Amino acid sequence: MDTNSGDALDQLDDAVAAAAFRRLVRHLRHRHDAQNIELMGLAGFCRNCLADWIRDAGYAGDKEAARELIHGMPTAEWKATRQKPATDEQLAAMAASIAKNA
Repeated sequence: MDTNSGDALDQLDDAVAAAAFRRLVRHLRHRHDAQNIELMGLAGFCRNCLADWIRDAGYAGDKEAARELIHGMPTAEWKATRQKPATDEQLAAMAASIAKNA
């Protein structure tokens, strides 16, 4: 834990943060009706971003393993059973939202 940061979030106990992260991931697994494209359009991140972030934080698995961990199933299965085609409106909202991340 970084105790030198001025951000109170960095003072959050790692066990508490980990428990909250796991709850978020399990919530997203349950709410597969919330499509990644919609999450990207609204908040500028999605399940795949979480997979990238755990790799950035030191998770030893490759990209596919990280996505499987977050999705709770292999990516191909997720796409076949959960992912719907994106609309032009969703793609435009995602692009506008991602621009805010910079």
